Amino acid sequence: MQPNLLYNVNVEAQDVLLTPDEIKQRLPMTDATEATVLQGRQLVQRILDRQDHRLFVVVGPCSIHDVDAARDYARRLKALADEVSDTLFLIMRVYFEKPRTTVGWKGLINDPHLDDSFDIEQGLQVARGLLLELADLGLPAGTEVLDPISPQYISELITWTAIGARTTESQTHREIASGLSTPVGFKNGTNGNLEVAINALQSAARPHSFLGLNQFGQSAITRTRGNRYGHMVLRGGDRPNYDTVSITLCEKALREKKLPVNIVVDCSHANSFKDPAMQPLVMRDCVHQILEGNQSIVGLMIESNLGWGNQSIPADRGKLQYGVSITDACVDWPTTEKMVREAHAKLKHVLPGRLAAN
Repeated sequence: MQPNLLYNVNVEAQDVLLTPDEIKQRLPMTDATEATVLQGRQLVQRILDRQDHRLFVVVGPCSIHDVDAARDYARRLKALADEVSDTLFLIMRVYFEKPRTTVGWKGLINDPHLDDSFDIEQGLQVARGLLLELADLGLPAGTEVLDPISPQYISELITWTAIGARTTESQTHREIASGLSTPVGFKNGTNGNLEVAINALQSAARPHSFLGLNQFGQSAITRTRGNRYGHMVLRGGDRPNYDTVSITLCEKALREKKLPVNIVVDCSHANSFKDPAMQPLVMRDCVHQILEGNQSIVGLMIESNLGWGNQSIPADRGKLQYGVSITDACVDWPTTEKMVREAHAKLKHVLPGRLAAN
């Protein structure tokens, strides 16, 4: 027998990682971090249950690549969050993993040094360390689940989770979502298809049993209860889908499947044609729909950074522009402040009445 001819034929090496439990012992939670996460989750749940009149807004960089810039952004966002907290609940978008259409940088966890060294153990610790800092600051975090193993290292520090357009149709991600402790937003398919997200919502609400990893790095059968806080995220497709007609059609589709009519609108991606200058227009349109009586829009997403646009990763990492995205183009901080404050001013006297109407 020559087993090396039968398995791992295309595997060059396997490097053993610290277990989730070991990394958590190195980077433990405090009472303050626990309070931020728990209160944030409960607040989003109350919004989805129509027990809190506010909108939640997931706002922040397309992806995190510079922890110093992320800290800078977080301090600014916390001040803004406190300013608008009577009307908008701001959650910092903290995306550590990026799905790629072909190839490219896969995110801070996979490649924290931006050099294809794939120092994943370091990436996991940097990601967890940043989440702890944000929670200590009192700022809740939202992220996307892409890899099925990494949530074991960081998920208890997350307030809101997204399942992306490329993975909403994945059975693995639906199973993971059924066991997550956070509310979960499922994005419509990349072509705009709502059915895959509706199927995902139905699936994730049910119990599942699947192969997973426990806190000690052992393979385990994971048995879940199902997640009743799944909701739709409209991110556009072949065309934008944040307009009144698209929202109405989404409401109808959710009602037909007896699902909660909770919709989050992503102001970026296909809804903005990946042009950051369009994001304020998308948000303004959604605010207008609420002013005109919309009852289903419960949240918004904004891709925002310190600086405008995006940049390629240069060969000389020292030439990276501070606070500028290396993935999707983002609006800058002044535009972010303007968008959030404008929405706050228009909605602060309207949202309490919307809650009463429900």
